[in-house]
Amino acid sequence: MMNTLRYLNHELQEVPVLHSMTGFASLKGEHETYSWTWDMRSVNAKGLDIRLRVPDWIEGLEPGIRAVLSKAMARGSVSLGLRVHKEDEQGTLSLNKTQLIHVLNALHDAETLAAEQGIALAASRSADILNIRGVLETTVNNGDGTALRDALLKQLPVLLESFLDMRRNEGNALDNVLQEQLNQIAQMTNVAATAAKARRAETATNLRNNLAKVLDNSDFTDEARVAQELAVIAVKADITEELDRLAAHVEAARDLLAKGSPVGRKLDFLMQEFNREANTLCSKSQSVALTRIGLDLKTVIDQMREQVQNVE
Repeated sequence: MMNTLRYLNHELQEVPVLHSMTGFASLKGEHETYSWTWDMRSVNAKGLDIRLRVPDWIEGLEPGIRAVLSKAMARGSVSLGLRVHKEDEQGTLSLNKTQLIHVLNALHDAETLAAEQGIALAASRSADILNIRGVLETTVNNGDGTALRDALLKQLPVLLESFLDMRRNEGNALDNVLQEQLNQIAQMTNVAATAAKARRAETATNLRNNLAKVLDNSDFTDEARVAQELAVIAVKADITEELDRLAAHVEAARDLLAKGSPVGRKLDFLMQEFNREANTLCSKSQSVALTRIGLDLKTVIDQMREQVQNVE
């Protein structure tokens, strides 16, 4: 138990590492006449959900396991199963008198009903009655579970380290994918900025031409009012702020990845902001080139968001 407590205070990772919420590990062990098999796995979840399937006759085992797992992880749907086998499990055979009475009463009722129908039943043998489920019970003496519990909790950190190692490996692969997607977003943002700059002169010319046409075809047009409305349109078409925010989001995402887990929730929120800016860029594009860039951005952002769902 002391080893487990020391483990709770031990830092699992000195260097920030990204963790995936997907992991698996199994381990076998033995102590005196007992042998056991651990099975631990996890998938993604919004929070930390720990589900244990362990023998309930080992007092203090479940809370001990839950304390270790809660300390080591922040998110994921984690399932841990433990099967314990005792070598001398013949146990003590005993008679369940209550069940035997129920069986004998049922036999009596069956014999009475058969006699009323003129049917003679063969006499029941004692061996047949004793073979009916529940009449004979086997009681296994598990002894003092304290030593077994301590042996299990002593081995638990070994299982957990193997499990976390897989989550770290998965997280490293995730990190590479996310970094590449951020590079794509940054590159597309730069391309969009170039396209917006090229569009600026064309937009200004179109606005001046449209203003001239309106003024030429109307004797009652307020020139200042029209110019003001066109200026508002020009401001609404400007995507400079969206591009600046996309660049800022890329840097924020890189900073989060550098910090290591748990950052999944923050990354998920950031993906919403990425998507918001990409949507706005598409709505303000007013050019085929910028619309295509905006749609490509949305595709990469959606792909990245799917990956982020598995980050702890």
